[in-house]
Amino acid sequence: MTHGSIFCPILFLTLTLASMVGCSRDPNVRKQKYLESGERYFAKEKYREAIIQFSNALQVDSNFADAHYQLAQTYLKLQQWRQAYEELSRTLDRQPENYAAHLDLANLLIAGHDLKQAQEHTNLLLEREPNNVQVHAATANLLAAQGNLLGAIQEAHTAIDLDPGRWESYLALARLQMNANQPDLADANFKKAVELNPKSTPARLALGNYYQFRGRFPDAEQQVFLAIKADPRDPDPRSALVQLYMAEGKKSQAEDSLKQVKQDFPDNSVGYRMLGDFYFAIGDIEKASAEYALLYQAHPKDIRVKKNYAQLLILSNHLDTATKLNDEILKTTPNDEDALICRGQIQNREGHPDGAVESLQTVINNDPDNGVAHYHLGLAFDALGKAQRAETEWQDAARLRPDLVEAQRVLASAALRKGDLSGMEQYATNIIALRPSSPEGYALRAVSCINRQQFARAEQDVRTAIEVAPQNSIGYIQMGNLKLMQRQLKDAESSFQQALNLEPSSPDALAGLMNTYLAQNAPDKALAAANVQIGKVPNSSPFYSLLGTVLFKSKGDSDGALAAFKKSVELDKNNTDAVTKLGQLEAANGAVDDAIATYQNSLMDNPRQPNLYVLIGGLYESKQDWEHARQMYQKALEVSPEDPLASNNLAYLILRIGGNVDVALALAQTARRGMPDSPNAADTLGWIFYQKGAYKSAIDLFQEALKLAEKTKAPENATVHYHLGLAYEKTDQPNLARQHLQRVLKLDPNYSDATDVKKQLAQLAS
Repeated sequence: MTHGSIFCPILFLTLTLASMVGCSRDPNVRKQKYLESGERYFAKEKYREAIIQFSNALQVDSNFADAHYQLAQTYLKLQQWRQAYEELSRTLDRQPENYAAHLDLANLLIAGHDLKQAQEHTNLLLEREPNNVQVHAATANLLAAQGNLLGAIQEAHTAIDLDPGRWESYLALARLQMNANQPDLADANFKKAVELNPKSTPARLALGNYYQFRGRFPDAEQQVFLAIKADPRDPDPRSALVQLYMAEGKKSQAEDSLKQVKQDFPDNSVGYRMLGDFYFAIGDIEKASAEYALLYQAHPKDIRVKKNYAQLLILSNHLDTATKLNDEILKTTPNDEDALICRGQIQNREGHPDGAVESLQTVINNDPDNGVAHYHLGLAFDALGKAQRAETEWQDAARLRPDLVEAQRVLASAALRKGDLSGMEQYATNIIALRPSSPEGYALRAVSCINRQQFARAEQDVRTAIEVAPQNSIGYIQMGNLKLMQRQLKDAESSFQQALNLEPSSPDALAGLMNTYLAQNAPDKALAAANVQIGKVPNSSPFYSLLGTVLFKSKGDSDGALAAFKKSVELDKNNTDAVTKLGQLEAANGAVDDAIATYQNSLMDNPRQPNLYVLIGGLYESKQDWEHARQMYQKALEVSPEDPLASNNLAYLILRIGGNVDVALALAQTARRGMPDSPNAADTLGWIFYQKGAYKSAIDLFQEALKLAEKTKAPENATVHYHLGLAYEKTDQPNLARQHLQRVLKLDPNYSDATDVKKQLAQLAS
């Protein structure tokens, strides 16, 4: 018995091990076990572990379609879209009839706005699975993305007809109806979704958001609280509550709520990060950084905390600390895309856009569809003065990440700079679609309409901006701008004052109020307004710059303006607008060397500001120091090779000192492309054609320069008339030549080349 009790278990163990070893050698068994293990991890939301097991299965059999598909599902859960796309594609390569994979891929392509490829999958699915509710739901999303809202609504109705008890279909229909401006129809469907699934957080929150849109804030709060009650462990309803409080202007309640969320979710990264993310969202970088510093101490292994903290350090210009954190991430994972993007941002801020281009290109080479990398690469090209390359990158960013508001914002600004107001309106409309509860898009679209004098449309957008965010100054600022443009000065004054009451530190609001007083010929009121706000916000560099501008232009107080500009620069050495005005005033007072020193000192802090080099170059020209002027313009072009003003000034200087006309021509053409509405750029290019003997082309450009001056309401330029007179003389048109040369002396009797003008007139008279 004793021997039997010893040997029987050993024999059993031996047989068991042999059986297991035999099974483990069978690749089909091994890959299946890895697959099942990964599925168990997936069910427990342990997605990293699931990836390992699915990958193990694929090491055994790289054609194992089920493992590719499950791996795709895991990447979808982790929001790693590129990897999910690749695995779904591999699944379909091996299982073309996997309609679930077709559906997932279609939805992914729709989200990425690759609509043509998405339609190929939805067409196949509609043919093969015409009664699949989710296929019709995906088709509805595709049609909506294509701008066919009526077709999308029809597909959503089809989905409901196929399964009237599916709450998701009613929710999708309601959202489409909202986008189609059918809020009354949406009302019933939002409620139906909640009725079918009262415990659904998305349905409750959507209904609450609808009530918020209609201004029914108590009803909205009720739905959000019910969503919180239905799933206390879900942080999303807490986030919705904060957004609702902010829409109601209850900022302190929003903050208090998030402090409670941090306590309620000590082990949930999304939950405990909400307070810091809230501070970031409202633009309080200081508080956001302080909160994330605490989070980093409490959760040093949370990679998202580390990345967000590094981002905040970048935004607050604590670049050394940000670099240290970011380098730690890159040391562990050298190809981490977020960290490489952070490195590019740091390099941009440190004035090394060339390095930023290299870092960001690395990301794009690995992931061409990374919209955030394209966005920051655009910023790097913009810093290098490559405006067209920058805009191309921003357009790629907006295409790849239609939800990236930052890309839409910079494209709107670029359109405004170019005078493309229709383009600006489109980008603003995109922002509205992305953030209908934010005032930003409405305000930007209003700017476009105001500049085109479409006042009724502008007012509608401004009122919407105020309605969705009554505690945000941006709507009141644009209302003030609208009323100022319409010369409704009392209304403008009231709107700007409301904006300042909401945001006492707003330079735009103060500038608007001061301009309103100046329009009323009341400079003393403008100065009083500036001093009142300086009393409230004593360390505002822009406020002192505004004060200095009015002191000089409206009161002629050169000493007071000088002191104000110096204070502005002292408060913010990066305020190049104040630096520019300070130097201009010093030069106007005859202290040209002081102005040069002001700009050179600023260049120590802002070495990549081409306009500072251009300003110094202009001052050297005023001293007839042509060589130093040339050096400054060339330095500006080293920083920004396509800078149109530097190109224009250097081209004209080359002609003045007898340099290479062909070099001047290339520069002038760059200037003309960059400043198509500039009379000076047209005149410079015309003067070069004159020097090359192409008098007809020169005349066309001089005439264009005069038209542009009239169009832009610039003062008549005696030099353009001088050049045009000479060109007419060369083409045997003496009457026209005499007319323009006489105009020179009438505009400026002390014109620098007056002697030559008089000589030319004498020759024409003989």
